[in-house]
Parts: sequence; C-alpha cells; structure tokens
Amino acid sequence: MSKVLLTGLAYGESPRWHEGRLWFSNWGTQEVVAVDLTGKSEVMVRVGTTLPYSIDWLPDGRLLVVSGPEALLLRQEPDGSLVTHAELGGIAGGFNEIVVAACGNTYVNGFDMMPGEEVGPGVIALVTPDGSARQVADGIVFGNGMAITPDNSTLIVAESYGRRLTAFDITDDGDLINPRVWAELGDGYPDGICLDADGAVWYADVPNQRCVRVREGGQVLQTIKLDRGAFACMLGGPDRSTLFMLAAEWRGFEHMFDEARTGQVLIAEAPAPGIGYPSVS
Repeated sequence: MSKVLLTGLAYGESPRWHEGRLWFSNWGTQEVVAVDLTGKSEVMVRVGTTLPYSIDWLPDGRLLVVSGPEALLLRQEPDGSLVTHAELGGIAGGFNEIVVAACGNTYVNGFDMMPGEEVGPGVIALVTPDGSARQVADGIVFGNGMAITPDNSTLIVAESYGRRLTAFDITDDGDLINPRVWAELGDGYPDGICLDADGAVWYADVPNQRCVRVREGGQVLQTIKLDRGAFACMLGGPDRSTLFMLAAEWRGFEHMFDEARTGQVLIAEAPAPGIGYPSVS
C-alpha cells in the first residue's frame, strides 16, 4: 500500500535520499527539489537548462546535474554556482541518467533522439573526477536508471525500450566489460531503478503505471500499482527502507511543458533496505 507525500509537481525524476530528505529533479520547471517525510518541500537549486534530467553527488559533497539536451554535466560549487564538470557532446547528442561510484567516477547514459523520432542505439559515458569523459559502453536501447553494487564491481542499467536490465562488470580503471542480461522484464519498460539488500532491483514503469521488484533472472517479487506513470523509485528514509516513487500522467514529449501539474511523490514500506549507489549521504 502506498500513500501520497507530495503533489503539484510537473515530472519528478532521479530521486536521491540526501541529508535527511528526498531530492529530485522537477522536469519542466528547471528545479531540483527536496522534500522531507512530513511532505514539506523546498527548491534547492534552479538550473538554467530546458530539463535538469538527473542528479547525484560527488564523494566530496558537490552536486552534479545532467543538463541533458545540452549534453553537459554540471557541478555545483560551494558558493552555489553551477559550472561545467564535463562536456559530453562529442559522445552523444543528449544525456539522461547518472550514477556516481565511490571513487568519484560518474556514469551517464545518452542517446541521439529527438521527440517523436525512433531512438537509436545509446551509450554510457564515464566521467572521471577530473572531468575527462569517454564512452565505455554502446548498444544501449534507450538507457534510463542505473545502479552500482556496494562493492563497486557491477553496474546495472535499465534499457527501457529493450524491456530488460543489463549488467556490466566495472574494471579498476572504470571501464564497463562483460555485458549480460540481468533480467528480462516481459512487458515491463524500466525507467528509474534502485538496489536492495536482498539483491533485488526495484524499477519504475511509466506505461504500465507501476513499480516492480525483481530478482536477477527476472522473477517478480512485488508489484505496486499506481494510477499514473511511474518514472523513478528510490529507497531512502532513516533506515533506507522507505520506497519513494515519482509518478505523473504522461502525455508525450510534446506536452512536457504544459501547465498540468500531475506529478506526485508517493511512499511505501519496502521489505529490504536500499544498498549500493546512488548512495545515501
């Protein structure tokens, strides 16, 4: 059973539990928002981009924001200013989700696609702490959420149009090798994902309006049905056992900037706490 924590959003994405609150990108408003467990929210950062796609933090506490359509990874400095951490335009035309490993290596997935066009094969870029970037994977079928295991040995990516979760081994220098299907999802279209201590993955699903918990191999362990598209999910809270779900009515890219504010943050108790990366800080 889930309950609504916050309403009136455009499209919430990329939830992260950080400093006692859930932070997320509010697409269509150029905002990064934080909400506490009482439902009190606050705009934390305003980002001068059409869509601040996703967020995460470097080990030193500086916020990273994916300025997706501009193919930039931005970094917030201690004075609050946003500077360019990495330019990614030489790797792909646009970028989407992000996850930061313990060493500060940052993975961002991207693709060349315009609204209404057929999506082409996507990539994953690695941005090292000094801001240099290189491609480390390709053939990703519309990459969305990503997660890294606690030992920093494996990266899992949601391939939305591939209807699967794909895993890679992470080498000592950050490269991704040995791609393999972690779970085939049948009719599932995975968006945002997170890992739990039982080794399962939660994934959000927009067209099927649900969040689903699956084991490696694809066995479905739990499904939470919603009344609108589920864009992302994240385990957080004091013991990291609260599942936060970001949902909204999806009408297509052409309506992204409409005035409708159907976005919500919902919560439910999870059977196992979150682990790995994106990390809790």
